[in-house]
Amino acid sequence: MTQEPAETGRSVVETLVSVRADGSRTAVERAVAVERPVAIEFNGLGYAVVMATPADLADFAIGFALSERLIARADEIVDIECHPVEAGVVLRVTLAPARTAAVVDRVRHRVTESSCGLCGIENLEQAIRPLRRVPPAPAPAEAAIFAALAGLRGHQPLNRTTGAVHAAALVAADGSVRLAREDVGRHTAFDKLIGAMLRSGLGWDGGFALLSSRCSYELVEKAALAGCPTLVTISAPTSLAIARARDAGLRLVVLARSDAMLLLPDAP
Repeated sequence: MTQEPAETGRSVVETLVSVRADGSRTAVERAVAVERPVAIEFNGLGYAVVMATPADLADFAIGFALSERLIARADEIVDIECHPVEAGVVLRVTLAPARTAAVVDRVRHRVTESSCGLCGIENLEQAIRPLRRVPPAPAPAEAAIFAALAGLRGHQPLNRTTGAVHAAALVAADGSVRLAREDVGRHTAFDKLIGAMLRSGLGWDGGFALLSSRCSYELVEKAALAGCPTLVTISAPTSLAIARARDAGLRLVVLARSDAMLLLPDAP
């Protein structure tokens, strides 16, 4: 696959005005996370436009293709071209010829473009498609989850600088963070992580995914499609996220904080 070009930037410095309760004002410089439109094409067909941090875009392209069920393996992607343009970034992804029909069929059901893959789908059957069951795996030790939460900040350099981005991390069974990706969007951060794992040949290997976000149904679906046995999020789940996790046999740990966490009662 073609290596993506130099990144177009993770953060920029902006001059803002700090206003205090006493009415005083001071000009301050602050790093701000870059957010740009990223248009993604598959086999020459315009597919979606997402708002993303323009970094690790090859990882994003692979993870997004898997999440959209356009591929099942990384080797089904032939090439990735990244083209910065004035309005944003264009990602041109070439899939193996055998996957073209899947792209055409999916594009048919997309009237508008959305990072979550839901808006514009013409019928409810397409919106809530069957999920395969994730492979069974032992539950991670609670101590490992607490260790991962404590260590995640060390793998969030962009968030330390800007305070404005999400993180998605691959965590080993002992709670150590093996790999992490950041983005302004929680969906995109997870896509980048999944894509990076596919590119590197990394598996879950008794570990789990840790996300610095709420647990939405889209994130549950991405986890299931990536074969992730346990999804840990720092914020709360939605009802559909819980239902989809049960359908897929995905273990959920939510509202995971430094001193407590919640488990889905009937987690596998």
